[in-house]
Amino acid sequence: MIFIREENAKDIEQIKIINEQAFGQPAEANIVDMLRKSCPDLLSLVALEENEVVGHILFSPAKIIGSPKMVDGMGLAPMAILPGRQCQGIGTYLVKRGIEMLRSRCCPFIIVLGHPEYYPRFGFERACVHGIACPWEGVPNEAFMILVLDQAAMESVSGVARYRDEFDEAMQEEPS
Repeated sequence: MIFIREENAKDIEQIKIINEQAFGQPAEANIVDMLRKSCPDLLSLVALEENEVVGHILFSPAKIIGSPKMVDGMGLAPMAILPGRQCQGIGTYLVKRGIEMLRSRCCPFIIVLGHPEYYPRFGFERACVHGIACPWEGVPNEAFMILVLDQAAMESVSGVARYRDEFDEAMQEEPS
């Protein structure tokens, strides 16, 4: 049985391992470590099975900068499941629990850059439909998505979505 809870200090090393194994590189693990040090407003959840961490998801502050106002919400990234445990519903549990928690905290939106076949099942849709642009060039419209949790807060909001700077910094540290 899978149990979802917020991360604690004992989980940090396993979270790093899961991210490195799931993505086959250290960039995502580096982002998680950098955000943990610099950002107090994270939602970091782990999936446990028999007290072993088998999955992780991170939500960090994000903004939509544009017209007529700037709106603060959250960005989903990264989500990682141990390679041998993928495609078993663990990611679904993590995403659903994260959405539920952020909705209860009155978060107006969640953005994600991810698989267009996966995230729509949770209500994510192409951000461009809402007039929200991806911060990075070359990203296909179908891969950059938003889940609007508070319609009133998002009314007439358009512009460029912005993840925290740590995402750019971590990616620049990786060799090409």
